[in-house]
Amino acid sequence: MKLIKEIADWTYSLVIALALAIVINAFVFQPTRVVGSSMEPNLHNNDYVFVSKLSHTFVGTPDYNDIVIIDSRVFRERSVKDDLADPVSTYLSVAKLAEVDNHIWIKRVIGKPGDTIEIKDGQLYRNGTLIEESYIREPMHAATPKKVTIPSGQVYVLGDNRNNSSDSRYIGPVPISHVLGKVVMVL
Repeated sequence: MKLIKEIADWTYSLVIALALAIVINAFVFQPTRVVGSSMEPNLHNNDYVFVSKLSHTFVGTPDYNDIVIIDSRVFRERSVKDDLADPVSTYLSVAKLAEVDNHIWIKRVIGKPGDTIEIKDGQLYRNGTLIEESYIREPMHAATPKKVTIPSGQVYVLGDNRNNSSDSRYIGPVPISHVLGKVVMVL
């Protein structure tokens, strides 16, 4: 009987600890792993980063140049269920027991609501002003000029490795509800 009670106590403690860890990771602070080269030269494949989730929890708009994690599935609504499921997959990926979900991307905030972002001749302009970007890997290859005004409640994000990044150029502006947190530490 004593052994069964001890096993039950341990099981209860582990379940509570796991539930608390999931809640903290969903709403406060989360470790994650970088997958791919889209943020080089600043973040590299398999780098570990810590993300503050407070801006997502309290629906804050990130600042220019913040490095954020986003849910790239911008054409679907996010729910609390998504917020609770993401930490579980993140734990598995950090432990290298599973791959990082490919819909979670790390990008840099370039435009905020109301901004006009224009890419022409491989250069980035925000509200008509050329943006000097010392953090990018290399100049963008000239592509078809693109101009977009960021709607209310959305942001425009780009990878630092502009020639090898899927970002707002492809999925469009990202709803603020899909900005899951801000990178605050890189290991």
